[in-house]
Amino acid sequence: MYGTAHLLSPLALAYVGDTLYDLYVRTYFVCRNTHTPNDLHRLSAKYVCAEGQARAFRCIESELSPEEQSVFRRGRNAHSGSIPKNASIADYHTATGLESLIGYLWINGHDERVSALMACILEEES
Repeated sequence: MYGTAHLLSPLALAYVGDTLYDLYVRTYFVCRNTHTPNDLHRLSAKYVCAEGQARAFRCIESELSPEEQSVFRRGRNAHSGSIPKNASIADYHTATGLESLIGYLWINGHDERVSALMACILEEES
């Protein structure tokens, strides 16, 4: 599995990246706060929506390598055929790019890089 990310479509990478991003956000709040499940859901929803992910990307944009920027652009420019009701097109595409990047890094075995980017995002946002 590791090292095969270049064989996958940007949307397949985004599919994996979306799950990882969500897991990091949920784990972050569970480990740092004692809240009810409903509170945890409301907190994490602010981060995992398209607007929150677009904001997160802007936090790490200047930290990305040229390769990571390229992966992000491939994901951002991929056409999924649908746009969520509550997201701008720009935020949706930026979120897809971020998810693609997270999926790409994880599938290539760069877990530490994923953790570093997510720590930067979550520390900046909270």
